Amino acid sequence: MATTLELVLLYLVAAVIGVTGCRWLRLPPMLGYLVVGVVIGPNALALAHDSAGVKYLAEFGVVFLMFVIGLEFNLPKLRSMRTLVFGLGLSQVVLTVAGTVAGHLLLAWVYHRFASRPWQMSWQGAFTLGAAMAMSSTAIVVKLMAERLELESEHGRRVMGVLLFQDLAVVPLLVLIPALGSSAAELLQSLTLAFVKAAVLLTILLVGGQRVMRWWLTIVARRRSEELFVLNLLLITLGLAWLTEHAGLSLALGAFVAGMLVAETEYKHQVETDIRPFHDVLLGLFFITIGMKLDWHPVLEHWLLVLLMTTLPVLAKFGLVALLARAFRAPPGVALRTGLYLAQAGEFGFVLLALGADHGVVAASWQSPILASMVLSMLATPFIVMASDRIVMRLSSTDWLLQSVQLTTIAKRSIRTERHVIICGYGRSGQNLARMLDTQHIPYMALDLDPDRVHQAAAAGQSVVFGDAARLQSLMAAGLARANAVVVSYPDTASALKILNLVREHAPAVPVIVRTIDDSDLERLRAAGATEVVPEAIEGSLMLAAHALALVGVPMRQVIRLARDARDARYSLLRGYFHGADDDTADEMHQERLGSITLPPAAASIGERLADQALHSIGVSVLSLRSATGATAAPDDAARLGAGDTLVLSGTAEALALAEKKLLRG
Repeated sequence: MATTLELVLLYLVAAVIGVTGCRWLRLPPMLGYLVVGVVIGPNALALAHDSAGVKYLAEFGVVFLMFVIGLEFNLPKLRSMRTLVFGLGLSQVVLTVAGTVAGHLLLAWVYHRFASRPWQMSWQGAFTLGAAMAMSSTAIVVKLMAERLELESEHGRRVMGVLLFQDLAVVPLLVLIPALGSSAAELLQSLTLAFVKAAVLLTILLVGGQRVMRWWLTIVARRRSEELFVLNLLLITLGLAWLTEHAGLSLALGAFVAGMLVAETEYKHQVETDIRPFHDVLLGLFFITIGMKLDWHPVLEHWLLVLLMTTLPVLAKFGLVALLARAFRAPPGVALRTGLYLAQAGEFGFVLLALGADHGVVAASWQSPILASMVLSMLATPFIVMASDRIVMRLSSTDWLLQSVQLTTIAKRSIRTERHVIICGYGRSGQNLARMLDTQHIPYMALDLDPDRVHQAAAAGQSVVFGDAARLQSLMAAGLARANAVVVSYPDTASALKILNLVREHAPAVPVIVRTIDDSDLERLRAAGATEVVPEAIEGSLMLAAHALALVGVPMRQVIRLARDARDARYSLLRGYFHGADDDTADEMHQERLGSITLPPAAASIGERLADQALHSIGVSVLSLRSATGATAAPDDAARLGAGDTLVLSGTAEALALAEKKLLRG
């Protein structure tokens, strides 16, 4: 019998191996958790067993997942997407469940009429299976769309609307499925009691809870303790989960309500950052326990059934979603893409299936084949999405025509334009740039993926068209070969790198200016071919310094020269800064920073020349040297280091640590 520590170590090793393998294969980490769960589970290597303690801990993964989903459900967002969420999304979930139950009834009748043995599934099991099938993978699909820059596309908005409703539909399904095992009279009584409890509890929490939550989080935030803030988040999430569980509902429902309450406060984004580690780790543990339930013996014995249960639901769901999207006035190509992106199973499908199995609604003989088919459908999703353009072109001739019309529209607007500026993205920065270009009578062509913004700006007479700047066809139609410059006006490094690669291949003489948030990706973008990179944080601090210098009496000509020198030096004078405890986030650990090291009398480098330290070889630059007497000078390689000297260094956190070790201990 393994000790608790051995069991924890086993789960950690398995999780690390699974996630590393998936990252290497560019697959979602969730699939890695499922696979290692199968491998270490009782039906394979039998290294671990699905103990009650581990199972209960894994449930917290679902709790934190529901909390994060609750953070996304604010009323303004739902209101703006109500047609897609409550129209397309509701129709998809209801019809998927209804279709599964109808298919079950048909098969039961066929078996009763023609087969010698009965159909081995209850209508309750069919309902649970339909609910699980109705779910799609938010984690996989959103990640893929973000990488392909499709979140704001027409099919991307529809996919997000359906995913939002699926996540919302989990809440009543978590209440409904446990009650399905009761008799008809008990079922009605259980459901009525559960929904009355849920309605009363939700009304109390949502009506008065928002004010209490904002008041309490404000008090906690004023203490300025990150530890206290995280502890309160855990208390709120698990406390409300405990409250709903003791009210006869589910842990996940309370966590969902907690997320909704926090979403209405100004602390939402901080909470998302703080809760993410708990959410990711515990959800990974949940997926490992799901994988441990998969018995591969019946899967191999009934491989044809698994193949059918993988293929038929994916095809049926694809067809249903595509038809519904078409009914909600989507063009044929958009409808087909929406169906392809939502055809797979999802993480909440595992949650609902596990819930049904725990309450005896889904027979044990069905569990492994269903789990295997769901995992296979999710494994196929990245490949389906990558092939979606080819599939849509083959199935819909009008989609090819619409894309041709779109490119023709861009080309027609730019055909008489030359020596112009192509603006990638027409948000606030892109529009401000366009206005400045207009004042100098410089032509421009803007590409944007927000149809509402494009429609309004084009109606106002501005030169903007709907198009994806990260696609070669759009850039060429916008006149890339004739352009004077390309400007990436939105701070997305992945998209900027795609655009830089396309410009470098097809119009290497055209300069490209890229906007970023800070200087973390500055060298990477320059290496990719960016002519200029404008980091907002540094440019903002430069303007702040310029105004401050002018107000304290420095001549304006000198202020302008200082700002120009900083820009000419590609911001090298302003890059890096002294980090405090609040700055050491995971993202900033690899950024360039400043550090100061004062040499004690026993330091190994005392009496040696600065050049002898060879700090540049470990990626560290010496910016200044302050002697023990207080005099500060520019670094001189011939200077001898003395006790009390302070060196101001620039480099990453790791490089600065190495430099400190070298200077102090040799």
